[in-house]
Amino acid sequence: MAIQRTALRGISSMATRQVLGELTLAFEQGSGLSISFESVGGVDAAQRVASGEVFDVVVLASDAIDKLMGAGHLLSGSRVDWVRSGVSVAVPHGAAWPDLSSADAVKQAVLQAPTVGFSTGPSGVALLKQFEDWGITEPLQGRLLQARPGVPVASMVASGEVALGFQQLSELLNVEGIDIVGPLPDVIQITTTFSVGFPASLSSDPTRLAAVQAFLDFTGSPEADAVKRCHGMSPV
Repeated sequence: MAIQRTALRGISSMATRQVLGELTLAFEQGSGLSISFESVGGVDAAQRVASGEVFDVVVLASDAIDKLMGAGHLLSGSRVDWVRSGVSVAVPHGAAWPDLSSADAVKQAVLQAPTVGFSTGPSGVALLKQFEDWGITEPLQGRLLQARPGVPVASMVASGEVALGFQQLSELLNVEGIDIVGPLPDVIQITTTFSVGFPASLSSDPTRLAAVQAFLDFTGSPEADAVKRCHGMSPV
């Protein structure tokens, strides 16, 4: 049965902005359905969903999706893990590249950097925990710069505000003015799972629910998986 023509509205964190942009365009061309995503800082996105702003689909880090479901803002059991994304390191274009070959090498690179940038999302929280485990939080006081909500760490690196930036690879790709040195070593890699959740209101709107499910099915296809990899992410 054909899905009725409808326009869908989604919200996501910045980390999935580019991959969603490419996939929504392909989905619209293939299905005739319309879907638009607004990508903002993950904390801001979760707050807007919690405040009751109406969206048809929500793409955020899995822990944020779980919290929204637990509070009744998203349909119970609707979480679908979508992509996994690791953290990479960037420096201003032309700057010397630090050694990332081991956890200790990364620690030394951080200690030697005049400024270190990190995100407001779960990867930033995990990075600070790593610094704490290394016992270097105190020496880094005054040199740690957290990106403002919705501001990519990459832009801080490109402007020279940050000498060493840590962020999801997807947010570093194709940014002018930076060099991506590489991913964190496996032993300290920070992997975030981004998941999809459906608003509770969809349970009473079968037309919109069917359209959202069609989008989800498309974004889980082999074609979509190839797009995810091109944007530095791994399909789940």
